[in-house]
Order: sequence, then C-alpha cells, then structure tokens
Amino acid sequence: MVETSQRASWLNRTVLGVGLTSLFSDWSHETATAVLPAFLAAIGAGPAWLGAIEGIADGLSSFTKLAAGYYTDRLKRRKPLAIFGYAFTALSTASFAFATHAYHVLFGRVAAWLGRGVRSPAKKTLLAADVPPNGYGRAFGFERLMDTVGAIAGPLTALWLLEVTGHSYHKVFLWTLLPGLVAVALFWLLVRERPIAAGPQRSFLIGLKALPLSFRQLLVGVGVFGAGDFSHSLLILYAARTLAPAYGTARAASLAVGFYTLHNVFYAGSAYLSGWLSDRVPSRKDVLAAGYALAGVTAILLCIGTHSLWLLALIFVLAGLYVGTEEALEDSLTAELVPKEQHGMAFGTLAAVNAVGDFVSSLLVGFLWSAFNVQTAFTASAVLFFAGALLILRLRTQS
Repeated sequence: MVETSQRASWLNRTVLGVGLTSLFSDWSHETATAVLPAFLAAIGAGPAWLGAIEGIADGLSSFTKLAAGYYTDRLKRRKPLAIFGYAFTALSTASFAFATHAYHVLFGRVAAWLGRGVRSPAKKTLLAADVPPNGYGRAFGFERLMDTVGAIAGPLTALWLLEVTGHSYHKVFLWTLLPGLVAVALFWLLVRERPIAAGPQRSFLIGLKALPLSFRQLLVGVGVFGAGDFSHSLLILYAARTLAPAYGTARAASLAVGFYTLHNVFYAGSAYLSGWLSDRVPSRKDVLAAGYALAGVTAILLCIGTHSLWLLALIFVLAGLYVGTEEALEDSLTAELVPKEQHGMAFGTLAAVNAVGDFVSSLLVGFLWSAFNVQTAFTASAVLFFAGALLILRLRTQS
C-alpha cells in the first residue's frame, strides 16, 4: 500500500484544481489591486488610506490563517471551509464596485483578505492529503506557478478593461467577480477530499506545542530569513531611482515596471522548477537553503548601486528565482515534516511567521534606507538571508 502511494502521480485532479483555482482567484484580486490606488485617488483618498487598507487587511489575514489552521485540523471535512473562503473573497473584492468612500474599500478589502486567511490552511491541507510525499515539491510548486500566472494576468486585464470601459473603475471591479466565481467552481468540481482523521480537541497553545520539533526549527529559519525579506516593491523604487538620472523619471519608472514583469515571469517558473528539484534530491531542505542563499547574493548585488540595465535585469531575475523557491519549498517542507492531521495548524503557523517577518522587514529595511543609505539597508538583509540559509542547512528533517 505504501509503495503504491509513493508511485502515485503527483499531478492529479486535486493538484490541477488547486492550481487553476489559485490562478483564477489571483487573477480576480490582482485585477482589482492594479487599479485600486488610482480609484482611491479618484474618490479623494491619498496614500495614507492605501497604506492603512493594505496594512490592516494583511495583518488580519495573517492572524486569520493562524486561527483557521487550528480549526481546520479539528474538522472532518475541510473542503467546504475552503470553498467558503474563495467565495467570500470573490464577493468582497467585487464589492469595490459599489464603494463611494475609502472606508467602503477598507471594509471590502478586509473581508476579502479574511476570506483568504480562512481558505489558505484548508487548501494546503487538501493538496498535501492527495499527493504522495515524494511529490510535495512539484505539487506546491505548481500551485505557486499557477498563482503567479494569475498575478501577471491581473494587471494586464486591468489595463485592457480600463480601455474598453472608458476608465470605469466600478466596471473593472465588477468584472473581477467572473474569475473569482470561476475559481470557486473549479475548487468545488475538481478538488477531492481525502479522509484525514480529525485532530484531538485540545487548546490552541497545546496544539502549537504539539507540532514537531523539526518544524519549529524550520520556523526559526523562516523567521530569521523573513526579517530581511523586504517587499519587492522596493526593487521597483530602487530601479526607478537608480535609472532616473540617465533616463528621466518617466522612462525610469517604465523600465522599473518592465523589470518587475520579468521578475514575475522567473518567479512563476522557479516555483515549479525548485519544487521539481526538491523531489529529486536527497534532502529538500538543501534546495530551500540554496534559495535563501540566492536571496543573499541578490541583496549583495543591490549594495553595489549599479546603473547597468543588464545588471539590474539580473537582480530582478535573481529576486524572482529566490522568492519562487522560498514559497514553494517552505510549504512542501512543512508538509513533509508535519503529520497530516496537524497540517492545518502547521500551514497557519507558517503563514503567521511569514507575516511577522514581512512586517519586521518592511520596518527594518525602510528605516535603514531612510536613516542611512541603500547599502546599509540591503547589507542587513544579506546578513539575515545567509543566517536563515545556515539555520535551514542545520535543520534535522528526521523527527
């Protein structure tokens, strides 16, 4: 029976369903995200509102993932919870079409991101339950690949819709309901629910303590790396400022956006390729550590302060490669280290640690850049990246 499970194909209807669902769901909310700053400006809300909306939504979503992970392990059936989360996100995102004030957008964004938080641990638990352990890397890498394809399609769709609707933001937001509901239908029709024993009825803190020691060691490495893992919107700012003296502000901004598109293409490809590689090497952690080290190399290159288009393109490519590796391998390594009946709690905790890292890194890198210079900011990131890689290399994957 075990040998049959190991030989089972990793690319089945559940993996395909989760991947396509991620594509259409990301397509939906990335279309809305692309026009959100301009829409807020049109209704008289400035950058402070945008920062508040994104910050509050991201923070609540992260804690929701942690709580949802805890309750996911107590459920006999996880699929209805994931379907509810996708549907709630789709409806909440489309509600922007009826917004007339910034606080309407705030409520809609928070609701949409709460839906993301609810569905995330359940989705990943269902995915891991229907894939043999030797296929975790490819399965989670494929999901990240499809998600990123949606992230690329979203802004392009937004630009097209603005043209055909005469720059009607409300019509663009309403259109997002279509891919959002397609995502719900695909998850409902394709994803299978494999029987997983419901976890014991224990408190939240006891559930955290019951997670394997090897997984908790993984979280330390993820947290250290995450403390330096700056938002890649800073890469756009870096490129725009670096190129502005030679190309002018407008041209530099366009080049920076072009580089970021290149970044997303390599991000999509590396998510699957790194997962594929991790299924074929003796230790999956080595691939994750290599991704973390690649992030360190990227940060060192950023310290150079280059004005070369080719070197800037290389930096964006490397950034895309490491973030794809990071996301695919953290999930697949979590699935490997933690028993299936604890997957919900594990995925929720991993998401919370990543969220804290995002918050810390945004404050740290932004402060060092403003208070000192760009070299100081990215040097700090490089140190944290290499420290995270060393911690992952020392990880004991056998519990």
